[in-house]
Amino acid sequence: MTPLTIRKSAEDYLEAILIVQKRKGYVRSLDVSRQLGVSKPSVSAAVKQLMDGGYVAMEDGKLLSLTESGKAVAERIYERHCVLKEILTTVGILPETAEEEACKIEHDISDESFRLLKKYWTESQTAR
Repeated sequence: MTPLTIRKSAEDYLEAILIVQKRKGYVRSLDVSRQLGVSKPSVSAAVKQLMDGGYVAMEDGKLLSLTESGKAVAERIYERHCVLKEILTTVGILPETAEEEACKIEHDISDESFRLLKKYWTESQTAR
């Protein structure tokens, strides 16, 4: 698995690990299962693939952590999610809908489009 071919589902798992890490300070498979609303066997299969790809490490046989490459992907997706959700809610979209739609857009928007959208958004907020 390379950063160029990482799939949406893998990005979701990496983002979930990052979010749980920020919230709890540690991450177990059960935490990821709860964060994403998926089964523990699904998490186990995904974690194995992410470990094989060098994105996730397991400590003491139970605690998950992001490698440098995993953290880079997770932070990129999480930043996209946060910025997109903020834009969507600011223009009047209900927070629940904005959350769902940010999750969809964050995976498909190109790096260049996101960079320009974020730049425009930041500048427009600064000008206020």
